[in-house]
Amino acid sequence: MPKHEGAEHHKKAAEHHEHAARHHKEAARHHEEGSHEKGGHHAHIAHGHHLNATHHAEEAAKTHSNQHGKEGK
Repeated sequence: MPKHEGAEHHKKAAEHHEHAARHHKEAARHHEEGSHEKGGHHAHIAHGHHLNATHHAEEAAKTHSNQHGKEGK
């Protein structure tokens, strides 16, 4: 396991959160303009980024527990 694997997962999680935020803002703009199909499209993309961010956050936690959570360490 690479030494900084947990850090890489944190960076990926942050990137996906940033992408999700941008798509949520875009969804809000489209909804305000009455373009609900486009708003829904961006909301769905935002949700996908949220899921990817959650995955990477979970992987970072697993990496941490594997490196530091064992008996005797």
